[in-house]
Amino acid sequence: MFKKILVPVDGSALSHAAGELAADLARQHGAQIIGVYVIDPFPYIGIGEASAVGLQAYLAEAKAAADQALSDLKAVCEARGVPFAGDTIERNVTYEGILETAQAEGCDLIVMGSHGRKGMQALILGSVAQKVLTHAKVPVLVVKPRT
Repeated sequence: MFKKILVPVDGSALSHAAGELAADLARQHGAQIIGVYVIDPFPYIGIGEASAVGLQAYLAEAKAAADQALSDLKAVCEARGVPFAGDTIERNVTYEGILETAQAEGCDLIVMGSHGRKGMQALILGSVAQKVLTHAKVPVLVVKPRT
């Protein structure tokens, strides 16, 4: 039924749980997992050398976090014998990056956590999962925390 499953990751425990569920589904359906980590662009535009140093530090930390989250998902997929491809993209609006990736990769399902590491910001601005649910053109499976 499913051939390509998109799993947006952010390094959170719930993102990991969504990856495990997606990998289990992919194994059952003979599908591939596409992982994506969306980096927010550098939030400060300053003048002078300090801005360049800040940008480099920010991008280095963001890329390290992306690499760790995607490596975690890759390990989950490898443990289940599921094909995996992952990428890090940079977008101003996270949910748009997720939806663009789903369309570009021809994904037929998105599996994601109900919330990630955004904390209070998610409550104020609305969650990424909510926006993906609202705008996705393919089914979305939202993984909730276990209580």
